[in-house]
Amino acid sequence: MEKILIVRLSAMGDLINSLPVAAVLRKAKPDAVIDWVVEERWAELLCAPGTAHDSQRSPQKPLVDTIYTVNTRRWRDHPLAKQTRDEIFALRRRIRDANYASVIDVQGAIRSAVIARFSRSPRIVGFEKPREPQAKYLFTERVPAKGAHIIEQNVSLTGLPVPAADTENLPHDPAAEKWRDAELNRRLDASNRYAVLSPGAGWGAKEWAPERYGQLASMLAMNGIIPLVNCGPKEADLARTVEVTSGNIAKPISCTISQLVALLRKAALFVGGDTGPMHLANLMQVPLVAVFGPTDPARNGPFYPPFEVVRHESSQTDYSHKSTEHEGLANTTAAEVYEAARRVLKL
Repeated sequence: MEKILIVRLSAMGDLINSLPVAAVLRKAKPDAVIDWVVEERWAELLCAPGTAHDSQRSPQKPLVDTIYTVNTRRWRDHPLAKQTRDEIFALRRRIRDANYASVIDVQGAIRSAVIARFSRSPRIVGFEKPREPQAKYLFTERVPAKGAHIIEQNVSLTGLPVPAADTENLPHDPAAEKWRDAELNRRLDASNRYAVLSPGAGWGAKEWAPERYGQLASMLAMNGIIPLVNCGPKEADLARTVEVTSGNIAKPISCTISQLVALLRKAALFVGGDTGPMHLANLMQVPLVAVFGPTDPARNGPFYPPFEVVRHESSQTDYSHKSTEHEGLANTTAAEVYEAARRVLKL
């Protein structure tokens, strides 16, 4: 039985765009054991809370077999602590003893490459030009990234074609689905459709102004689509601004990763920028409008239809993580995004 290990530790959007790697391997090698190393805070993208990480595959853990969780931030903060040593040694022992035929490092960082080397596998595959150049010296095979989109590039590590989107590759969490149904019953009438608006982003320049989201929310509500505002950690002020500028039509909703997955399963529309929730909605094939500014939608935008990308002609590609408002996003109006939503929803 062939055993394959995938190493992609973080972050949310990057992990979601790496899930097709496991999906295509699962399709091509249905009898293979496919395991994954991930930061513990993102494990919900692979396994519903409360489900054992080494349990048999199920709707709660549909895509991979064993999940190894790490906390590299804690390791960096406390490199000499006994807990750090114990966790690293235990991980190395477990991965080494699993006898993997192949390890695929999708992350391309020094820390992920070192973890890949823990396996002592004869075949460690990574990018020819990884994000941290020194990582390539830890690979036994260096693969040139093929394709324009990051999903295509990630899947090119396998030598297989990009798989179709499949929402069943994401965990079903019964508790999260029960929470969703209760929230929707409390907030909506049974006949209402709803949109998930996600104003947050990894850095300020990627954020379309929350006031514009508020204006958009009002427009959607006039078409009978109830706007809910995804409120992630430290995004309460953004969500509150959307609510106020919508005339209190849009309502913030805070949720865990599993709850967000459950919420998106029944959403009519998603609107957001280059951020993890957008990539999640796209993998789940929720009709979406992606509002882009400094990052390149050809590489980092939605991949699976149906979607529309709104990016003003004044936008300049810039990955420098600036906090100031991006010119292209400042020039993008709520009316433009609303019209894109109408097209994707065929209104």
